[in-house]
Amino acid sequence: MVEKGITNYEELLEYEKTPLDQRLKAFNTYDLIKHGACLDPDALAISYVESGDKFDEPLQIDYKTLMSNINRSANLFSDLGIGPKDVVSYLLPAIPQAHYIFWGVEAAGIINPINPMLEADTLRDILQAAGTKVLVALGESPGIDIWQKVEQIRHDLPELKTIVRVMGSGDEPEGVVDYEKVIQNYSGDQLDFDRTIDRDDIASILHTGGTTGTPKLAPRSHMNEVTMALMVNIHKVFHQGDTVLGGLPLFHNYGLMGTGLYPFSIGAHVVMLTPVGFRDPSVLMNLWKIVDHYKAVFFNVVPTVISMLLDVPKGDADLSSLRFTICGAAPLSVEMANRFVEYTGANVVEGYGLTEGTSSSSMSPIQGLIKIGSVGLRWPYQEMKIFMTDEEGNYVRDAGVDEIGSLCIKGPNVFKGYLEDRHNKRIWPQEGWLNTGDMGRQDSDNYFWVTGRLKELIIRGGHNIDPALIEEPLYQLPDVLMAAAVGRPDQRVGELPVAYVQLHSGSTLTVEKIKEHLQQAVGERAAIPKEVYIVDEMPLTTVGKIFKPALKREVIKNVYLDDLQALGDMVEQIDIEIGEDKIHGSLAVITVKAAQSAEKDKIRRRVDELLAAYTTRYQVIIND
Repeated sequence: MVEKGITNYEELLEYEKTPLDQRLKAFNTYDLIKHGACLDPDALAISYVESGDKFDEPLQIDYKTLMSNINRSANLFSDLGIGPKDVVSYLLPAIPQAHYIFWGVEAAGIINPINPMLEADTLRDILQAAGTKVLVALGESPGIDIWQKVEQIRHDLPELKTIVRVMGSGDEPEGVVDYEKVIQNYSGDQLDFDRTIDRDDIASILHTGGTTGTPKLAPRSHMNEVTMALMVNIHKVFHQGDTVLGGLPLFHNYGLMGTGLYPFSIGAHVVMLTPVGFRDPSVLMNLWKIVDHYKAVFFNVVPTVISMLLDVPKGDADLSSLRFTICGAAPLSVEMANRFVEYTGANVVEGYGLTEGTSSSSMSPIQGLIKIGSVGLRWPYQEMKIFMTDEEGNYVRDAGVDEIGSLCIKGPNVFKGYLEDRHNKRIWPQEGWLNTGDMGRQDSDNYFWVTGRLKELIIRGGHNIDPALIEEPLYQLPDVLMAAAVGRPDQRVGELPVAYVQLHSGSTLTVEKIKEHLQQAVGERAAIPKEVYIVDEMPLTTVGKIFKPALKREVIKNVYLDDLQALGDMVEQIDIEIGEDKIHGSLAVITVKAAQSAEKDKIRRRVDELLAAYTTRYQVIIND
């Protein structure tokens, strides 16, 4: 039964009868990867593809070499003074060195991978909050500004002892070490320092994908991470020697766990799809050829990537090796899932996870019943429930079957809390139980369904509108590539739903036609969008999710600008910037150039008259 993978909830409960410790192959990530490497040291661990157009010319790394480079990296960082409680941060694209450094640092200390696309000020804040002792960064490279950001902020980090430069050229200034030069000075056979890694030792600190303010930092233990690898294995996602495609960044939860630790722990083969993965157009345009060439069995994506891939011609590519794809990070429409299955012949399996739960908490059983729209069954040894909570986030009662409430998790994969204690308020409705911040329900088969994120709900006159009510019907239109619904500020009802749509290239679909469709397809009158906006390009996060805060900021800005036209000849110019404030959340900074004869106090009073009823806070700056 286990070799075939768990297919239903009853088998999951049977699997849990064996204690967790008896199932674990190791109790820290270093030993777990070493276990996988020993299965066949000569087998391919990584094929690194620099360009999607040259997918058949990879750099190939076997398990013996992978383990050797992890050992060398661990020994280097130990020599730089890194111990069990010291933090190494890195700013790296998805290159093999990122894996060497990530897993090597975990053997010596604590690793903190950071999204290198963040602005320099945010990078500095994360580095400071993490207590970074050593920073690893990509050197100067054409079209990539990582090193420039490092130069900009390094002198603002007094605790930073050393910078390790990966690739790039030039002389090393004081405090900078060239990774490629020095790494060969260290042993690749073993760890040359004494450390006994306890299961509860912190292995990594990841910043959350939060959409407001400076990202929160989530420490995860070695036990969190090795347990995660075991949990995924119950569905027999893939096996030793199987090829999987890695297109997510290596600061991302699933990029590190799902296309890193888990395949390495069982001796599978990871094809790294360029430094930027699925964000590289050459990867998307050649993906079906890549699947065919490597006989890939699996890749992990977000819904936006699935949508894009449906536009990529298969040609004569043989996709018979592809067993399934896992889609997560955001809800997948039923229509899009069905189109993907029909197009590829491979199943789409949805899952659910978050940084605080070490990547994943549930997934539909690959060889069991797949309910499109559901995030499947919980993982073994991790509890997952729907709680009814009060306004303060406290537990009230367990939800009933199909009753929507707060989705909560508890288990050996769940972190102990954020690095900064101020972020831990209202996240523990009961001891050990983490409130994920998502709303959901559990059906009679014990499958979980995510119904929306609480802060993404559109609240119209006290009525909660799930954006999915609008987005699902939009994806029914073949011309729609991406769709997102957000709330537009309204002085009367708080928010009104509006929709943003990106169409497939060459589409002639009009706003009027979309509105006509929504009038019929949206099942809740209050949810029918008041406006539909067709955009050339949807704002995306670094992992391909639609970045709704950008849309939200845009719609707030437009509403405020429209209303402020009533200032008339009192002003010559109005500029609005929507940002995030640690106290107020969204904050509109309104800069007004006053007309020569206008009184500033009168302008300010008039602005208040026009905007005071909105819930988004604002600040007015009046210039002469």
